[in-house]
Amino acid sequence: MNPSIFEAHAAATSISSASTAPNLHPSDRKRGLRHAVALALSALAVCACMLVGCASGGAGADSTADPAADGNATDQGSTLRVAMELAYPPFETKDDAGNPEGLAVDFIRDFGAAYGYDVQIENTAWDGLIPALQTGKADLVISSMTITDERKQSVDFSDAYAMAQLAILANANSGVASIDDLNQPGKKVAVKTGSTGDVYATKNLTNAEIVRLADESACVTEVVQGKADGFLYDQLTIYRNHQANPDTTEAVFIPFQDAEEWGIAVKKGNTALLDQLNAFIAQSKTDGEFDRLTEKYLAEEKKAFDEYGFKWFFDFE
Repeated sequence: MNPSIFEAHAAATSISSASTAPNLHPSDRKRGLRHAVALALSALAVCACMLVGCASGGAGADSTADPAADGNATDQGSTLRVAMELAYPPFETKDDAGNPEGLAVDFIRDFGAAYGYDVQIENTAWDGLIPALQTGKADLVISSMTITDERKQSVDFSDAYAMAQLAILANANSGVASIDDLNQPGKKVAVKTGSTGDVYATKNLTNAEIVRLADESACVTEVVQGKADGFLYDQLTIYRNHQANPDTTEAVFIPFQDAEEWGIAVKKGNTALLDQLNAFIAQSKTDGEFDRLTEKYLAEEKKAFDEYGFKWFFDFE
């Protein structure tokens, strides 16, 4: 029998004894009865507290509080809130119904399945991704985000899950055939605000005019319409947009910096989630996960990259 239940039972017995004891003076009998009642009430209160405690403890996983509300989800069965900008096909984009789809979407859902998370994807503007982590609105960010020293000051990054290299989408009439051709007075360079193309252009293309825009499609439009001479972004984006606009653009793939590494960002100090991500990334590099995703989303691009001699996103050696 639970000790507190036993005590309550004993207290109830005391009440009965105190009220019926034949040899006690009436005043003594009243004092004994009051004492027994107090004892019984105390014991019952303890029982009630214990029962409430047990009930709340058993229902912890289903309580109204979000297990990931502090941006530190690591428990199986908890909601994993993932922030990404659904504007970069085929990595992060939407299907015809507006639902998240893409290579990174599949990858993070596979991670969630492996660790028992309920993955919830939130479409978030690029400049709101890191703030979403810092304010606890998201547990992780996976959005083709390059690992940089500046970003490391605000968030922690997983090991690299992909690599990319900057290239140039040039207007067909711009005469741009290299990065040096862009770094000239009178040249206009379109960049996505906050991207590594923006960082590179700001630091290295000091003679050109930098045109900062909100997204890739706006940058491509500037080049296609001849309002900008070139657009700096990763090779895949440049390749795909040149294929879509072969008469008005040229793709310049001559390397002008080292390859960039993409990582998954988490709130600073969330080492438990970071360890899980790193373990899954390491496993995915050996078990065919990235090969499967490439075949599903990037089969034609992989062939083109091989023909150009480009290093593929998931060639980690």
